[in-house]
Amino acid sequence: MPVIPSAPSEIDKVRPHDVADAIACRNDRPVTGVPADLPRPQVVVWFLVALIVIHTVALGALLPYAFVWWGVPLVLLGNFIFGSLGINLGFHRMLTHKAVAFPRMLERLWVLCGVCCLEGSPLWWACVHRIHHQHSDARADPHSPKESFFWGHMQWIYIADPRQHSLATYAKYVPDLANDPFLRWLHRRHTWAVVYAAHAVLIAAIGFGIGALVTDTTAAAVRFGTQVFVWGVLVRTVYVWHVTWLVNSAAHRWGYRNYDTADRSRNNVVVALLTNGEGWHNNHHATPRACSQGHRWWEIDLTFTAVRLMQLIGLARDVIPVQAVTRAAAMGTRNEPER
Repeated sequence: MPVIPSAPSEIDKVRPHDVADAIACRNDRPVTGVPADLPRPQVVVWFLVALIVIHTVALGALLPYAFVWWGVPLVLLGNFIFGSLGINLGFHRMLTHKAVAFPRMLERLWVLCGVCCLEGSPLWWACVHRIHHQHSDARADPHSPKESFFWGHMQWIYIADPRQHSLATYAKYVPDLANDPFLRWLHRRHTWAVVYAAHAVLIAAIGFGIGALVTDTTAAAVRFGTQVFVWGVLVRTVYVWHVTWLVNSAAHRWGYRNYDTADRSRNNVVVALLTNGEGWHNNHHATPRACSQGHRWWEIDLTFTAVRLMQLIGLARDVIPVQAVTRAAAMGTRNEPER
């Protein structure tokens, strides 16, 4: 089985706060098995500032200069392309759980779409999520909302720990992914953030170009391009952030359960609609390898619908069905870290 080199590597140079052995620290409190004399987790100031700035600038969409009604469908379209195909399908179901496979170029396209959501590198994202599955709603869960909704929703994102420089956690949780040169390239030197910035510039350029074609004055073209940028990049980014975080927070607090899992995961209808399928979270925790997260006929999972369409035309393969994993789910077993 491949492992990450133990020598210093550039794989650990880029992160919001790379996961390390101490990721079990929650709410600034040491947990069982973590020495009490180790430094307390600290706020990652630059990342917190970035969160605040992007949220604040995105609110500019409400100003008369930037506000347009067509911005709402633009956000929803962007959520499907970058959130559903990038995060839900690319980062989550394809990379983290190996629930489906695609041709190499299509796999990389979904990964790049996920990177354009500014949720960290694919390696970091998958590593955190696998830890979450192994320790779901236990003390070692990196983002359980069991004691604090805000912690589970977004506070955990900008909390770091000095032990996060270790590669041991990557070697344990994502050895299958960490040796992929493309994923390593995205992880190192903030490349994932550079890709996000490049896609933002591209969308803005497209907006200004369309504005120049459909408007009569330079001022009108600039305004149209600004509206496309604000809604198509900033508002969409914030939207995808929060609907993704709602899976960690709301879907572990409110909803119904189809399975008696060992955690507090719930199927949350509102979150499922906002995320195009990720809110059927109890189903997912019961059968994490299954590509479909909607297990009842009315549990709509548009992300899986896209997978089925691609499967019909030969672009998706090795789609793991729910039936293949329901027996283990019915036993309510806790999921082990995936390799």
